[in-house]
Formats: sequence, C-alpha cells, structure tokens
Amino acid sequence: MTTAPSRFQIGETDFLLDGQPHRIISGAMHYARVHPDQWRDRIRTAKLMGLNAIETYVMWNFHEPVRGQWDATGPRDLGRFLDIIADEGLHAIVRPGPYVCAEWHNGGLPTWLTSDPQMTLRSSDPRYLETVTTFLHRVNEIVVPRQIDTGGSVILVQIENEYGAYGSDKAYLAELIRLTRDAGITVPLTQVDQPIPHMLENGAYEGLHKTGSFGSRIAERLATLREHQPTGPLMCMEFWCGWFDHWGEKHHTTVYADAARDLDELLAAGASVNIYMVHGGTNFALTAGANDSGRYLPMVTSYDYDSPITESGDVTDKFRAFREVIARHAPVPDGPLPTPVDAPVFEVALGSVGDPLVYEDRGEFPTPPTMDELGADVVLVEYTAELPADRPGVLEVGEVRDRAWVHVDGRPVGILQRTTNDHALTIPAGAALRLLVEETGRVNYDTKIGEPKGLIGGVHVDGAEIAGPWRVRTIDVPSLVHKVMDAAAEPPAHGRAAGPAGLKAAFDLDAPADLFIDTAGWGKGFVWINGFFLGRYWRRGPQRTLFVPAPVTRAGANDIVVVELEAMTDATARFLARPDLGHEVE
Repeated sequence: MTTAPSRFQIGETDFLLDGQPHRIISGAMHYARVHPDQWRDRIRTAKLMGLNAIETYVMWNFHEPVRGQWDATGPRDLGRFLDIIADEGLHAIVRPGPYVCAEWHNGGLPTWLTSDPQMTLRSSDPRYLETVTTFLHRVNEIVVPRQIDTGGSVILVQIENEYGAYGSDKAYLAELIRLTRDAGITVPLTQVDQPIPHMLENGAYEGLHKTGSFGSRIAERLATLREHQPTGPLMCMEFWCGWFDHWGEKHHTTVYADAARDLDELLAAGASVNIYMVHGGTNFALTAGANDSGRYLPMVTSYDYDSPITESGDVTDKFRAFREVIARHAPVPDGPLPTPVDAPVFEVALGSVGDPLVYEDRGEFPTPPTMDELGADVVLVEYTAELPADRPGVLEVGEVRDRAWVHVDGRPVGILQRTTNDHALTIPAGAALRLLVEETGRVNYDTKIGEPKGLIGGVHVDGAEIAGPWRVRTIDVPSLVHKVMDAAAEPPAHGRAAGPAGLKAAFDLDAPADLFIDTAGWGKGFVWINGFFLGRYWRRGPQRTLFVPAPVTRAGANDIVVVELEAMTDATARFLARPDLGHEVE
C-alpha cells in the first residue's frame, strides 16, 4: 500500500503546505513548565505576536519518573496541549528527544535509565534502544493522530536534540528514524545543531532536514547552515532571544531592540524560525537542571528566559518589538494585547512545626551508596557513621554532589558544596558524623548527563577512610508537604527559624489569582501552595520571588507550606505585586 504524501512537505526551496510555499514562524513553549489551565492563555498570547506554530519538547522523565509508570494525564497531557494548539489555529512542532537538554533535570532522561552503569546513553547500545523504543512508542501514540494529515496540528517532528555536539552514532539515528516512521509519523523529520561544521556533520542523517540553533550573527550562521543543507528551507529551530539563570549568578536579559533586529534579519533572509523561548514558564517542583563546563551550576526555579511572554504571562517590550518585526513579513492578528495586572499584595506570619524531615531507613552500607543506587529521583539523603577517633581532624570527601550539611554529635560544623569545589573542612572532636546531602539539579548537557549523585569517592578523616558501617536514610521531598500540614504549628522564636524547619500559614483570597512569593528573608528550601509543589528557593539568588499560577489558588482559604533547610531570618510569607528575578545583566 502506498502512503499518501503529507500535506506538509519540504520542497526545493521552501516548506510546502498543501503544495504552496509556507514559512514557519514558531515559538517554543513547554507544556511541562506551564500550568495546564494556563496553556490556552499562553498559546493565544503567542498567536497575538504573529506566530503560526508552537514548538514543545517532550520530557521523558516528566512522563515516566518511575520505570513502567507512564503518565500522560493532567499537566502531562501532551495530547490536550497539541489539541489546544490546533483549536487556536496554529501548527505544532514536537521534539521528543529522547534527550532534550532544555535546562531540564537530567536533560529529560529518567534517573532510573541513566543509573544503569552498563548502558551507553544516546547510542545504538541495545540496552538503551530497548527503553527508547518503548518511550517513543508511547509518545507517537499521542502524536500520530494529531498530525496535520489527520486534521491535527503537528507539522514537524525532530529526531534527537543537538546530537552533533555529543556523538555521531549513525546507527542510533537510523534506528530513531525507523521507530518514528514505523509508528506512523508522516510529516517531515528534522535535526538541530549549532551551525558549526563538525556538529552539523555529526548529527546529520539522510532523511533529516538540518536546522540551526543560534541567536546572533545571522548571515554567517545561515551561510554555514546552507553549506550543509544545500536544498530546502533554512530554519533557525532555536532563535535564542534570552537566556537562563543559575543560582548565584545575575539575572540575564537581552536588549530587546538587538534581538528584534536579529529576528528581522533572519526573516528578511527568507528563513523560518522557532523563537526560543516565546514563553519560558517555570521549573516547578524538582525539574530544574544544571550545567557543568568545569564548574557545576544549578538552574533557578524560574525559566522566564527573558522571553517575550513573561513567566506569569505578561507581554513585554520584546513582545511588542517582535510583533512589529513579524508584521513586516507575515500577517499579524488584530486585537488588544493583554494588560499586566498586579498580583494581590499582603503578608502572613508563618508558624513553625519543628523538624519536618521524614526519614526512610535504607540500612547499613560498608561505604556511602550514591543516590542513584538508592532509587529513582532521590534528592535528599542522610549518611551517618562513627568517627574513628574522638579528636579534631580534617574531614575530606572525594566529591559532594551537590551540597552537604555536616554535623558532629548533632552539632552543625559546616557545609560542603559542589559549586565552589568544597571537599574538606575541619571537624571538632566527636563520636558521630552526619552528612545531609542534597542533589540540587542534574546536569542537562554534554557528557555529565546521568552522573551519580551523593557522596562520591569515599569519606576520610585525616587521610584515613571511615570504615563504616554507614547508616543511610532517604527523605521523600515531595511528600514533606503532608507532614507539615498535619502538624500543629507555633510562632517561631523571634520570627526566625533554624532549619531543618517546617513552616506553614493560611491566607484568604477574594478570587483565584497569580501570586509572587517574596523569598528574600528565607534561606534554602522548598515551597508548596495548596499542595502544589512550586519548587526551590535559595538565598543565593538571583531569583527573589516564586511564581504561583492562579489555578493552584482558590477563593477563600489557601495554605502555604515551606520546608527550610538552613536558616530563615524572616518567618513571614510576603506576597508582592510583581516578580523579582534578580539584578538584570545584558
């Protein structure tokens, strides 16, 4: 049986929609980073900028954090997201990886997958391909019936992601293509890499249309891309119009006029574009990733990205400038733009419930096990052992991944943190050593994807390894909200709280509303609103507020829960009118 050609094709010089030249003007928006009840609002706002498509990654670990427990409902309902895009008259581009990068935890790969030491990631290793096959089958069950050829929105599907920067296993790419086509994907397949010759060559395969990722030097990058993609349309699959933030760095912004000028040059050259990001959203819960190019740097909770549409859905000067540029090259819808609305401003004192940490005893080990050896998505572990001698000494750890609070006989003596390459400190005399270790974000790029977390390389005092046994207990961070909510609270002494501490408060709203929680007087920890896990806060900054989506609030009584791991100098929940993502740097 002959398969009918797709309504959307790649021609000699252009994308073709029903045989006619078509330019894609798309924007990236990840459904995993937006509350599902706000998907339609964000898509409609993006359409007002002049976009005709929305692009999204599919984060494998978002759908299958535990092997075999696939979830495509609620905030994970990719099908509904694609249907809304179609309802709004836009096309969709789907990038299912299986690796996505995206400043997302572990680059989207589940920790139960990457903890297998016998597996070669992102390769034709049969062990890896076996799991990838199942993942792609599940994704394609959602995408296939939503292609443009069956009345849906999907016009392009990407194979892998920036693969030429990582490897060149052609057998791997061939198998991903085969799995995708055999599943019934009929629309064109693409690949993306930075327009650097060796990357474009490594990631290339027959049947994949090459696209580029860049945000400046437009003519030069398009020329390089054309050298490696001699025919068909040129496309910048990631037009970087902003940037992400790490904890401890400045908040990044770009000059919107410069970004608009680059976008104009790109469109004037006849290229198609996917603006990365048109709306960034939020790394809710524990989904933020990290980078390590010689120094480990975890991502903040906000993924605002200095996008044209802010984390809370407001339009910006960049939005208006981009809209003016797009209007020179394509139709832009009429209609008023949404007006920013200040969030409710109020404050409420937090009550303390004491130490909120609930431990699961994992037994004794001769040496400290990694978090990966203890299970999928373990992020907080307590390691305890007897000290070899009751005298002061120098404690050394091969490597801490990523932050360890050190105690001797129950007294805090210091912190070891990966971001500053700490691996040693002086400890006082004592009998019992305790290290509480937090994983603060898994690397999402390059060869350190899937690296083990916890205590790595042994623990020594004055050069002698602690022989053990090590008693190990894990803490299920997402479940801590229930412990705090169920406990009785009292006012914290002097309005301050020494961690670990659980804190909570109730507050009333006249109606559901977006909120911005001020974290400036807090140390390091986690926040929930009405049981919804907002994510991490950290005094290190630059982010000083956490965004609360209106759909997680309600008219009447609401609850806030905070788990503070260090020290809170102001045990108050303050809600601000506008976000504060930190000092801006262009």
